[in-house]
Amino acid sequence: MATFSEAIAVGSTSTDEALSLFDSLDTVDANFMIGSWKGAGFPTDHPLDGLLEAYHWYGKRFKTLNHVHPLLFTKLGGNKVSVNPVLVPIRLGNLMPVPKAAFLGRLFQLFIPLLTTRRSRARLRMTHYRGKASATMIYDDLPINDVFHKVDNNTVLGVMDLKGMVRPFFFVLRREA
Repeated sequence: MATFSEAIAVGSTSTDEALSLFDSLDTVDANFMIGSWKGAGFPTDHPLDGLLEAYHWYGKRFKTLNHVHPLLFTKLGGNKVSVNPVLVPIRLGNLMPVPKAAFLGRLFQLFIPLLTTRRSRARLRMTHYRGKASATMIYDDLPINDVFHKVDNNTVLGVMDLKGMVRPFFFVLRREA
């Protein structure tokens, strides 16, 4: 089994290897997640690999246990905004390939003002996943749970568990200063 650093250096791993790595990491308490986090993909040859980055996903903001902004994106000017997850076709990537072309990402940025929200769209709770209790972001309006395990004090490996998805989607969050 590769370490987190080795998997990042290689740039891709299998779902089974990513699950083994995830299982080897320490769990985190929900309060550990409070703050703003920059996101990045953790490629496992999943249909969603690269999709969020192509559309200028920035990360997540955990204001309190009950007020979470699960999808922060950057607008054309570089400002970060919270997007309503119901308006982003994440579930579509589970059914068919979603184009990841750069021009589509720029087009998406033009429409971001129509998708933004000031309202919290998720919450943090402790849940059990793969036999361990850890911090989990639960979307308010979608059947999605993001479970987090600790890489270090400023990095977590996340697993998106979407109801009906054959295999989980992995991503990394790094705490902002």
